[in-house]
Amino acid sequence: MSTSNMDKALGSAARLSLTSTRRLPSGHAIPLLGFGVYQARGDECRAGVQEALKAGYRHIDSAQAYKNEHHVGAALAASGVPRAQVFLTTKFMPGHSVPTEDEVYAQLLRSGPRLNRGLDGAGGTSGAGADGYVDLMLIHAPRPNEPARAVHWAALARAQAEGWVRDIGVSNFGVAHLRALPAPTPAINQIELHPWCQQRDIVAYCEQHDIAVQAYCPIVRADPKRLEDPVLVGISKKHGKGATHVLLRWSLQKGYIPLPKSVTPSRIRSNTELYDFELDAEDMAKLDALDEGAAGACSWNPVNTP
Repeated sequence: MSTSNMDKALGSAARLSLTSTRRLPSGHAIPLLGFGVYQARGDECRAGVQEALKAGYRHIDSAQAYKNEHHVGAALAASGVPRAQVFLTTKFMPGHSVPTEDEVYAQLLRSGPRLNRGLDGAGGTSGAGADGYVDLMLIHAPRPNEPARAVHWAALARAQAEGWVRDIGVSNFGVAHLRALPAPTPAINQIELHPWCQQRDIVAYCEQHDIAVQAYCPIVRADPKRLEDPVLVGISKKHGKGATHVLLRWSLQKGYIPLPKSVTPSRIRSNTELYDFELDAEDMAKLDALDEGAAGACSWNPVNTP
């Protein structure tokens, strides 16, 4: 990341804290550490989100495909944390056909009431978003159909223009997908990112176009093979921190917005313990050298969809 972009995203890495944010083009601020809820359902999801909020997270990442937006909303309502203090992200998963804009828009509308379930004064507008606003909505993945992607994007832009979605972006989009999108420029691209899968061409494009990068799978799903990598172990011992702390700190110092996921209370809390150490240039270079390209991915990573 260039010095100017790093300054814009983070300021000095040494000044990072759990309350650090990045200003998006809309003017709204996104917390630099998020809490992911992939595969968490029911009581497990609600308890995890409540624990995360208690630990100080103020950024929750969900998706329509996760089928837990309503659990996130219920947890937020039960937590006592004001809605205005929490940044809620969700995603909609496109189908394989070419829909109309109205069909996509109707699908988007489902997220507002789910995420704001049980909240009074959710902050909705007087129109379609009266059931509550969404801070960030993403296209979950690119479908292999450029005209369809343009329709999906037009529906998101409409939701943003109406005010009930504050920022819009994409997930799993490669450079070709980003180049083909009509205006407006996405605020976010959420992709798999960790030292073994660095997606450098996508990151470079996003930096050049002021697109913030969110990192999913930032701790490689706690894969023992990765967490026991000698390079990572050595850096962890050097700083007296866990392997996951080092991976999350690497992500933050690269200027990304990592989204660690756990349903274990102790791990949820532990994943916030990132601000009492800093990786030096040698540490960062060693971790950067672990990149295996696409072969290092631990998820579906559909960035090369035609």
